[in-house]
Amino acid sequence: KKNMEGLPDVGSFSSRLKNTLIQYHNIEDDKWRVAKKTKDVTVWRKPSEEFNGYLYKAQGIIDDIVNSVIDHIRPGPCRLDWDRLMTSLDILEHFEENCCVMRYTTAGQLWNIISPREFVDFSYTVGYKEGLLSCGISLDWSEKRPEFVRGYNHPCGWFCVPLKDNPNQSLLTGYIQTDLCGMIPQSAVDTAMASTLTNFYSDLRKALQKA
Repeated sequence: KKNMEGLPDVGSFSSRLKNTLIQYHNIEDDKWRVAKKTKDVTVWRKPSEEFNGYLYKAQGIIDDIVNSVIDHIRPGPCRLDWDRLMTSLDILEHFEENCCVMRYTTAGQLWNIISPREFVDFSYTVGYKEGLLSCGISLDWSEKRPEFVRGYNHPCGWFCVPLKDNPNQSLLTGYIQTDLCGMIPQSAVDTAMASTLTNFYSDLRKALQKA
């Protein structure tokens, strides 16, 4: 069992991550540019302050209660059942009920211009207002598998809160900034990210209807 590399204190690490996500959530609307809009999801982006790509914001309404939405999103067996991008997910380390380190792999995208990727992320789920926030960040995990390019998630997460006028529906807002690493044209990354996020919502909705 390997100890957490580069993770000094889970408590302060997780609260710093949470505060970073809340900062993103408070960025004024006029800083965002629409990247893609479908009838029930909007994706915006702005230059990331973490790396030379974009911070994406996605938002849509989900017909289900907060807990069941977040249970589908947070690391666990449920996620693999419906998320078409994810090809494997292993929990490497559990801290408390709401904190873990997970390793997961993603499928190739855009006719394999983007080859399969592997990520090792710290994940943390915590209450936020009347709802929940599930957030994550990649760790520098030395053990690598040669068949995957190791990608890196800068702070990212999903805010899920009940709609004021209908608590059986939830407003789900995601912030994603992924460095896919490797040699990929930035335009391919941008196309992939916007589509990945809209697919994420439609796959999640289908999964919740079945649940």
